[in-house]
Amino acid sequence: MTEALPETASASPETVPSKALESASGAVRGPGRRLHGALAHKLGTAILSGQYAPGDVLPGEVAFAEELKVSRSAYREAIQVLTAKGLVASRPKAGTRVLPRERWNLLDPEVLAWAFAGEPDVAFVRDLFELRSIIEPAAARLAAQRRTKDDIRIMRDALAAMRRNTLTTEAGRAADRDFHDAILRATGNQAMVVLSASIGAAVHWTTQFKQRSRELPRNPIPDHARVFDAISAGDADAAAEAMGVLVDLALEDTRSSMGQGADAA
Repeated sequence: MTEALPETASASPETVPSKALESASGAVRGPGRRLHGALAHKLGTAILSGQYAPGDVLPGEVAFAEELKVSRSAYREAIQVLTAKGLVASRPKAGTRVLPRERWNLLDPEVLAWAFAGEPDVAFVRDLFELRSIIEPAAARLAAQRRTKDDIRIMRDALAAMRRNTLTTEAGRAADRDFHDAILRATGNQAMVVLSASIGAAVHWTTQFKQRSRELPRNPIPDHARVFDAISAGDADAAAEAMGVLVDLALEDTRSSMGQGADAA
């Protein structure tokens, strides 16, 4: 078994060639990543990037396993991962077909990672920020009304870690994720808490994406500090307003990083 992707062989005419995987980011097996997880990552990235479109049939397990020199069981397990996330469906004799986009679990943190492993769709980035602009200001309002001393401590620690490490580092982005997660948890609303992993992943990947080709256009930590101060003071209106501004400015930064005009997304 090899960890590198060899040159592809010709594929069956009824399937999309697995050569599309060659331009997906990363090696087949990354550090600490089991082989089937690495294959799922590459296939998922290829689907999210449009290399495999809805309706396309993926290479069969025999051809795929032989071409990439991996086990058929690893390929089957990778397909199971994609199936669980709504990206594909397998039928006997019909093969594994990419499902329509509306079936995809786009808020799954792993699917979000696949989306941002390549060049994310502008409309999808807009959709994420629209979701955040609906959920997070409302969460900040509830957090200001319901936060506990422990909630305040977690937010304060996360904000301090963001300042100490900056958002240019993995540690700083992890603290950013913890900050937003703490706000959702402070609402005491279990339906919102369920969204914490998805919101956290969206925050993480958009922040990292903004820094791909250049430094962050501005320092967003003061925006977070204003949200924290309002929540800590129990000012629900100010907390909601500050969070709304934070999300709007983050969208502007992301648009700028994508080379889009103010009205592009």
